[in-house]
Amino acid sequence: MTRLEDLPIRDDLRGRSPYGAPQLDVPVRLNTNENSYPVPDEVVEAIGKAVAAELRDLNRYPDRDALALRADLAAYLGHGLTAEGVWAANGSNEIQQQLLQAFGGPGRTALGFVPAYSMHPLLALGTGTRWVPAHRGVDFGLSVDEAVAQVREHRPDVVFLCSPNNPTGTALDPAVISAVLDVAPGMVVVDEAYAEFARPGTVSALAVLPGHPRLVVTRTMSKAFGFAGGRLGYLAADPAVVDAVQLVRLPYHLSALTQAAARAALAHRDALLGTVAAIMQQRDRIVTELRRRGLRVADSDANFVLYAVDGDQTLAWQAMLDHGVLVRDVGLPGWLRVTAGTPAETDAFLAAIDQIQRAGLSAPQPRPKGT
Repeated sequence: MTRLEDLPIRDDLRGRSPYGAPQLDVPVRLNTNENSYPVPDEVVEAIGKAVAAELRDLNRYPDRDALALRADLAAYLGHGLTAEGVWAANGSNEIQQQLLQAFGGPGRTALGFVPAYSMHPLLALGTGTRWVPAHRGVDFGLSVDEAVAQVREHRPDVVFLCSPNNPTGTALDPAVISAVLDVAPGMVVVDEAYAEFARPGTVSALAVLPGHPRLVVTRTMSKAFGFAGGRLGYLAADPAVVDAVQLVRLPYHLSALTQAAARAALAHRDALLGTVAAIMQQRDRIVTELRRRGLRVADSDANFVLYAVDGDQTLAWQAMLDHGVLVRDVGLPGWLRVTAGTPAETDAFLAAIDQIQRAGLSAPQPRPKGT
């Protein structure tokens, strides 16, 4: 059997592993930040009808510009956006890949503040863009001074900001976005995959868009909408940015079925987004209960919680799995991430934490004041 190493693969890809979280058949899966609630029956019926209406014409290519879908997305986002300032693709990963294809590439640099979404450096690698891992401050925050200093030092062609940030859950002060825009020589991409879960008063980067043609805000329907299997991501930006990504997008990249399903989901967004408040309640419950147990926990504006463990996080991850609960080891030493799901899933997660602590496998770390 031929091995990967025997093929003439690019040198910078040798020895690397593909992105992905374990997909295991366990009672409680809380590792990929999916919406734990199934799609409501009324939405299932609406999506089924919308998809069925496209089947007879599958011999024809779809609308390559997805104009109707983009208009629906613009209406959902508000902020005066129109279809001309919105672009859609197969998940926000493809959106960000297209942005790097258009504004990054060989001889160019992308910068992100780590720990952050681990796909960003992989997308940079795949597009031949040099990746610069900038750093966050204490408690995973990012101040204006810290952000500006690192952008000035590296002068990247693309800056990735995440709000709320994955895996920490922390939201950005809009002042950080504005300050980075003032000093960045290239594009500034704000990844808002978890924006719908942000606590009241959190300001979206969409509010900063007017007058900033180098700012891009990316979103997804995978999380709050519970549409992860539908694979639909999108961006909001100056129409010139949409013109730029169309130069690199694949022909007919969004199938007619994906467009129809996404439009039907958007038409029933009240039903789909009806679970957001319940998920936020479980997120806050997890934060409170873990802190009550003496664990250090990062503040979260997302549908997940990052919490500290004692010692090797891979051992703590395995201990959780042994109790039937799958959480995420994001490669951050001493920390694990858990998705906020249903009340029953939170019960199971907390019960596993209690059993592990009683067994002495993961004693709580002292919690610093203010966290």
